[in-house]
Amino acid sequence: MYLNVTEIESAITALHAAHPGATEVLVPPHTTHEGRTTRLLRIGTREAGEADGILVLGGMHAREWVPPDALISLAADLLEAHSLGTGLGYGATSFTAAQVARVVEHTGLFLFPCVNPDGRAFSQTVSPMWRKNRRPAPPGHAGASCTGVDLNRNFDFLWDHTAKFAPDAEVRTSDDPCDPQVYRGPAPASEPETRNVVWALDTFPRIRWMVDVHSAVPVFLHNWGSDRNQSLTPSDNFRNPALDGVRGRPDDGIGEFIPEQDLKTAVELGEHMNGAARGVRGADYGVEAAYGLYATSGTSDDYAYSRHFTTPGATKVIGWTIECGTSFQPAFSEAEQVIREVSAALLALAADAPSVTDDLMG
Repeated sequence: MYLNVTEIESAITALHAAHPGATEVLVPPHTTHEGRTTRLLRIGTREAGEADGILVLGGMHAREWVPPDALISLAADLLEAHSLGTGLGYGATSFTAAQVARVVEHTGLFLFPCVNPDGRAFSQTVSPMWRKNRRPAPPGHAGASCTGVDLNRNFDFLWDHTAKFAPDAEVRTSDDPCDPQVYRGPAPASEPETRNVVWALDTFPRIRWMVDVHSAVPVFLHNWGSDRNQSLTPSDNFRNPALDGVRGRPDDGIGEFIPEQDLKTAVELGEHMNGAARGVRGADYGVEAAYGLYATSGTSDDYAYSRHFTTPGATKVIGWTIECGTSFQPAFSEAEQVIREVSAALLALAADAPSVTDDLMG
């Protein structure tokens, strides 16, 4: 059975109690619209400022029930293996005891299993296909769909899509508060759940990689989602106002600049994750730039990566989105297999990210 919001929080408490020397519970400062407090579980024997970290998000979209369970399951597997001094296996994908120890003792895993607990609770008890959070509908908007914001359109990256993108770019974002799926919110980072993710990135500058786990395509997506990637024209980028109103069109000769080394790192580590997931039962997710799925604005992974371009001294954070499985709420026997794919992929990233990133970026 899928975990509900209370069970997710109980699992975080139990895992920390069982492994106090290898975990820390982190409490973001912003409560949700319905008054819930969310928490992260940091896995690592070092202090947070002593090791490079990976931030992993789950439950951003309420109806995607698998990701929060996957992050709790990964935490339980990893902590048990470390405490017993054993390796881990998911189908044909395996990790040695030395790899498990290296992840726990030399890397920080910041697991945020349920970013959007209000939405998950509503999806699990009232409306299974609910996607957004539960921000109250604005005055004068009484329809059921007028409640909520799509958190993965609320981050401060090209948030104002009507001004930043070409009218025919077909960006999957809306400024209509009653859009049932992709309403961007009244302002960038207007939502407490969004600000909690920003808090994690602000508070822990050793975070160098971020993964937002969603469902269901399946695919591993890397930066950028706003336009096609290009590494030749640095001035063609999200900060250039000359591109406002024209960006986002396919095959127009304009693209979003990404340094070649960053793109190689994102692709190679994406392939590592894909290979690990494929080893579970043969499912090939594939790896591509997020724009290949469709044009987006205000997403978590692009925001995380964009920060080092806009904020002096900010850490460069390579971002991915995992779209796991093939349905939002599969039968739990199928969900268990998807959880194994996600766990294998995230452990591969944790095991390989430091060496691959340093080798390619220098």
